[in-house]
Amino acid sequence: MLDSLPGWEIHLWSIVLGLVVGSFLNVVIARLPHGQSLITPRSACPKCHAPIAWYDNIPVFSFISLRGRCRHCEAAISVKYPIIECLTALLFLAAEMKVGVSSALVLRHWPWVSILVAVTFIDLEHRIIPDALSLGGAVLGLLTSLLPYEIGWRSSVLGFLFGFGVFYLLALLYLQVRGRSGIGGGDVKLLGMMGAFLGVQGVFVTILLSSVLGSVVGIGWARWSHKKDLMKFAIPYGPFLVLGALCYYLLGDQLWFQFMIPM
Repeated sequence: MLDSLPGWEIHLWSIVLGLVVGSFLNVVIARLPHGQSLITPRSACPKCHAPIAWYDNIPVFSFISLRGRCRHCEAAISVKYPIIECLTALLFLAAEMKVGVSSALVLRHWPWVSILVAVTFIDLEHRIIPDALSLGGAVLGLLTSLLPYEIGWRSSVLGFLFGFGVFYLLALLYLQVRGRSGIGGGDVKLLGMMGAFLGVQGVFVTILLSSVLGSVVGIGWARWSHKKDLMKFAIPYGPFLVLGALCYYLLGDQLWFQFMIPM
């Protein structure tokens, strides 16, 4: 049905759906790390615990109308909520513009970018990547690789094995050399999941980009924080993997061409 609409209406629906999913992702990000139900109880103010009415739970617009304050106790509402909603909406639009309206968009691409948003903010706040997102996402990536015009099950399986295997071996090597864990198990599973969606080529570019981004940000932050031992300065790596994967997802062939054929 959507593919019969004018282009601007399709884009508008993608944004609206992204905002709605982004609102749900706020619940996932807040509750999943604590093992809480994603359905019940109703969302409530974390300070006064007053239930949030439906008209105060409209993505972005409620935050603006309430001026970032709880209606009941006037406690500040974190700006991360509208940021997550807007980011999800932009990624939904980007995915729709990339692959067009299809079953793959709904079953594979939109869930994929939703998982990446949830992983990013959970890892930033809690330093964990829940298996429900990494391993569950890997299963989704493997199954939906069979959809028309997708990478196919062979490329998906190889990508999963390559992504999981590379980081697993690196984790073992780091443990042997440094005597302590340096790569979290969640990152290993996350890269495996990314391989199921992007294939071996996507994993390779993701690792390169995330390594560069992680090194630049990590060293800069450690210097600014006056940390003496940079090797002991820990930052969550998941968000950098997500950035690398999204860069490949959106710019794929151009990035691969640049890596393989230097200017």
